[in-house]
Amino acid sequence: MDLETERQPRSINEIVAIIEALIFVADEPVSAKLLAEVLDEDRETIEAAVEQLQNEYQHRESGLTLREIAGGWQISTRAEFHTEVRKFLKTRPNAKLSLAALETLAVIAYKQPVTVPEILEIRGVQSASAIKTLLDKRLITAKGRKETVGRPMQYGTSKEFLLQFGLKDLSELPSIEDFEDLAGSI
Repeated sequence: MDLETERQPRSINEIVAIIEALIFVADEPVSAKLLAEVLDEDRETIEAAVEQLQNEYQHRESGLTLREIAGGWQISTRAEFHTEVRKFLKTRPNAKLSLAALETLAVIAYKQPVTVPEILEIRGVQSASAIKTLLDKRLITAKGRKETVGRPMQYGTSKEFLLQFGLKDLSELPSIEDFEDLAGSI
């Protein structure tokens, strides 16, 4: 009898613990499909375990939560602690986007797919260097060419954009009105 091939069934608590460890060490969201493959469990078991893990975080009022982001699961801080987390993170140096890059990213996020001339029309200034920065940081991606004179390149946000901003999908972007209010308070 080969002990390597004969595996004892895992308890749901053990599966939950393993999933938590895998999601914690991953540098990007982990899909239920990948979890099922790695753990050699069926998808229904994985989904039940993920739901249990979410409930555990919520029940004990943890500072962390399990969120579905960009097609997978990721551990993140709870939204109600954003003020304290933001204050803490401001004490640490990081690579920030310039105001021009941030404005350009906002235009692309809300108007995608969008061309450079359309961004120029909205912002009123050239955006070539901002677009290069956003492409280099993989926050935007080319989405093909617009069927018009000159066939300009169209840009849209990337999966990395969803990851960096903690969004499940683009429907989680704040409304343009809320975004303008937020931008006015910065």
